[in-house]
Amino acid sequence: MENQQEQFHFIGVCGTAMGAVAAGMVEQGYRVTGSDQAVYPPMSTFLEEKGVDLMEGYRAENIPDEATTVVIGNAISRGNDEAEEVLDRRLRYLSLPEVLKEYFLRGRRNYVISGTHGKTTTTSMLAWIFESAQKDPSFMIGGIPANFGQGARFTPSEFVVLEGDEYDTAFFDKRSKFLHYLPELVVINNIEFDHADIYHDLDEILLTFSRLLKIVPKNGLALINGDDENCRIAVQRAQSPCRVKSVGFHQDCDYRIEAVDYLPELTRFEIQGEAYEVNMIGEFNVRNAAMAICAALFAGVGPEEIRKGLLTFTGIARRQQERGTVNGVTVIDDFAHHPTAIGLAIDALRQRYGNRRLWVLFEPRSNTTRRNIFQNELAQSLSKADLVVIPAVPDPEKVEPESRLDPEKLVLDISKSGASAWHYYSVDEIVDHVASNVSTSDVIAVLSNGGFDGIHQKLLDRLALDVG
Repeated sequence: MENQQEQFHFIGVCGTAMGAVAAGMVEQGYRVTGSDQAVYPPMSTFLEEKGVDLMEGYRAENIPDEATTVVIGNAISRGNDEAEEVLDRRLRYLSLPEVLKEYFLRGRRNYVISGTHGKTTTTSMLAWIFESAQKDPSFMIGGIPANFGQGARFTPSEFVVLEGDEYDTAFFDKRSKFLHYLPELVVINNIEFDHADIYHDLDEILLTFSRLLKIVPKNGLALINGDDENCRIAVQRAQSPCRVKSVGFHQDCDYRIEAVDYLPELTRFEIQGEAYEVNMIGEFNVRNAAMAICAALFAGVGPEEIRKGLLTFTGIARRQQERGTVNGVTVIDDFAHHPTAIGLAIDALRQRYGNRRLWVLFEPRSNTTRRNIFQNELAQSLSKADLVVIPAVPDPEKVEPESRLDPEKLVLDISKSGASAWHYYSVDEIVDHVASNVSTSDVIAVLSNGGFDGIHQKLLDRLALDVG
């Protein structure tokens, strides 16, 4: 039945989260229109099938006269024709997190997974454990879990699992997105400095996480990384009356991870006297799984149901994903872009592939890694590989020259540590170099939070051509 009271228009509707919420609003009976600069499949097809009226390009006249609420995406800035029209006409406008809060989350049991690293994996694990336990959860995830094949859905279930991003909400709301999510349970995997485009220092990041803890109800729960000093500092600063439990390896943790057995294709461990297995590798994935387990236990899911969910969890796109093997050379796609995540990813690859020679092709694409904030830390993390290749910094004009990452210095510092390293400006040069120097059984890990100009497939094509 159509809801006649409100009509929504989404600016930037083809973003993954925006599109999912727009479709969810249609399912609730609202009339929904939307616009985006680039409208193409599969999102355009998905939205049209759901009943969203789509318009390509941003124009003031796209906003229907009947629109009562305009949803302005995080990627939209002042100067956008439609955003300016909204302000000129004094229309009601909301950010995407505000829409989630008022139309999807209020009155639900919202489980918010936060932290600098591991959010997507932990959120996906928990959503799948709930699904496996037949709880039919709603979820909003920043990646594509293989088990679901989509990053978001909305169901009538009381449970909602959300990846809680500390990034800002919209051009008109600089609070972190996760502060809108009405959490019953919060997970804080870890806290480090990141998002240098919106945070000046670690203290500002600690402040936003302490604010998140302040909104957890007394009958809720906060699960924090007990091995992370910054998580403990955030708890101390929050002074929240909610229950807080620590999860980690330290003997003082409330939920202690023990008896870890790292195998090439899976990891076994115990927590609270119960044994679990996860078909993933690396210490960081043990931590992710431990958080998901503790959150599921709080929701009333039993250990046996949790074990079943973990054993059938099949991972996330772009997280240590094998893209192909040619003549014994394996190409891996991974999202890691923070120095800590890079180091952990390399450790996990060593665990999985043993003594095979490891290449790392790292694209410094994020707003933080384009800067020289982590110049030394990146060198230390990347030095764990055998061979490293760094391209030119993407969109260098977005960072002042004195604040920009220096790839040539990065390569020099990595080489001093004993690893081999090179800097090339273009992807084609990188592909030529790697193809000319690769050996059978090498592993090539491509680390980027962007597309890296399709380097994965270009490598596989070139390797196949050379073999042919």
